[in-house]
Amino acid sequence: MTAMDAPANTEEHVIEEEVVKIYRCATVVKGGRRFSFSALVVVGDRNGNVGVGYGKAVEVPASVEKGKKIATSAIVPIKLINGTLPHRIIGRFGASKVVMVPASPGTGVIAGASVRAVLELAGVRDVLTKSYGSNSPKNLVRATFNGLKGMLSCDEIEQLRGVRVAG
Repeated sequence: MTAMDAPANTEEHVIEEEVVKIYRCATVVKGGRRFSFSALVVVGDRNGNVGVGYGKAVEVPASVEKGKKIATSAIVPIKLINGTLPHRIIGRFGASKVVMVPASPGTGVIAGASVRAVLELAGVRDVLTKSYGSNSPKNLVRATFNGLKGMLSCDEIEQLRGVRVAG
């Protein structure tokens, strides 16, 4: 039985992919231009697991497939509380900075397209975001991913500090 044949209410979560951006690069050679493509791909199960990949190839479908493969191998678990983040997070990558703030139920994902792709595939339903610095999708996706990876749960903070955290 494959993932496509499985009933919708099983314990297995199907990995979804979203292509955030396709980049085209041109190399000028004696006979004209030679194009290559790269794809920024985000994968996740909308239940606390997300990964980011960047694949390069001579054709678009091949670059998307490579990006998906890289993203699938880079999947990390994300700690969520009732569909939102446990605390405020600042993710950084390159010249981009993304601030993610937990929101009350019903708020939705308030984010730009590239940040939204990562958060929705991670399973975040309610969050407020603001991006600063470079608005390049490559940097914003990586900054969001780094912020989510660096997130700590309340138990982990208590263990690190050696004290009981109220709340």
